[in-house]
Amino acid sequence: MADYFSMDKNALLQEQAALQKEYDAFAAKGLKLDMSRGKPAPDQLDLSMPLLKMDDYMDEDGTDVRNYGALEGCTEARRFFAEILGTTIEETFVAGNSSLNMMYNMLDLGWRHGFPESPKPWKDCDTIKFLCPSPGYDRHFRVSESFGFELLMVPMLPTGPDMDVVEELVRDEAVKGIWSIPVYSNPDGYVYSDETVQRLAKMDAAAPDFRIFWDNAYGVHHLTEVAYACPNLLLACRAAGHENRALMFCSTSKVTFSGGGVGAMGASVQNVAAAAEYLFPMTICYDKINQLRHVRFLRKVGLENHMEKHAQMLRPKFGVVVDELHRQLDACGTIARWTEPKGGYFLSLFVPDGCAKRVVALCKQAGVVLTGAGAAFPYGVDPNDSHIRIAPTYPPIEELKTAAQLLCIATRLASVEKLLAAQPA
Repeated sequence: MADYFSMDKNALLQEQAALQKEYDAFAAKGLKLDMSRGKPAPDQLDLSMPLLKMDDYMDEDGTDVRNYGALEGCTEARRFFAEILGTTIEETFVAGNSSLNMMYNMLDLGWRHGFPESPKPWKDCDTIKFLCPSPGYDRHFRVSESFGFELLMVPMLPTGPDMDVVEELVRDEAVKGIWSIPVYSNPDGYVYSDETVQRLAKMDAAAPDFRIFWDNAYGVHHLTEVAYACPNLLLACRAAGHENRALMFCSTSKVTFSGGGVGAMGASVQNVAAAAEYLFPMTICYDKINQLRHVRFLRKVGLENHMEKHAQMLRPKFGVVVDELHRQLDACGTIARWTEPKGGYFLSLFVPDGCAKRVVALCKQAGVVLTGAGAAFPYGVDPNDSHIRIAPTYPPIEELKTAAQLLCIATRLASVEKLLAAQPA
């Protein structure tokens, strides 16, 4: 294997023929593999089955969680998630199974009613815009797009969003918020630097009701012995005089059950009160039985111990993908680069500009489904057509090896095709 950029046309044609033969062999296997979403595997879900066994329904304050009440969550759950979020009980709102649903509701609060500092509801503004660090989480972008926000792309760096760009864009009062995944970001796996957090907290935003939607979805999903973290955003914003700017979210979706976990929000007391007032007409309370059984289970087994069991299952899967990328692509020159995260559920693969859609299509034709090219960008459009989100968590290890091999062959084939297209006739 040689550097593709040092090859002449004849050598590239020979490499193309060899790669096509390898690719055809994979296509003939009739594969049906799916790496499109970051889902826990069944053996990970099995770890939490004991939490379904529950015979004590009394909260620590004497409340029967089977009954109505406690819209902000049962006391034990608020205490537990406050420890995770770095908040007080009064600054913690525990809801249903989805933190994404909580984010949607908080965006809807701003859009429909406005936050305490809002001059008017966001829906009554002439223009509303939202910052989208990219590559990022497609569902975040879809939420803000559904409310009619103009999505503004911000480049992602290994330290977090490019803060020079962010600080420039927030001078526009139409910019109402920013999406953030601060620890093991989706999909790059980056951890925001201390400086990035401080700049987000201190920056001068023209909109008085600017909000940071801080989705700490992977804060306990470590793959190494080092538990990476970043500073507490609420405390940083409070110190900077912008206490209401921070809306911090987390959930147990990839800790216990993806469809049956618990989501929580940490925010200022004023924001928690605004959320409760907004949600009061919508629901009497969330599923406190599920909240309490989660807390009792995770306290019994120990959150760190439980997450280490997850890590033991996931480390080999990330290792298989990264090892195959190195094995097949290192010697080919700069046709690809990728992130090697220390936690989370994803990694990013960057192929030559204009090749991501081709790589994804080649994989799909041979039976391996990847996340659509461009999905990690606003409106589903990657301006360079170079990024592919890789989700290695769900497939069994042997299937993952096969999928990684095919991914590398498709990347090499698409790269050779592009280099040949640039050759003189």
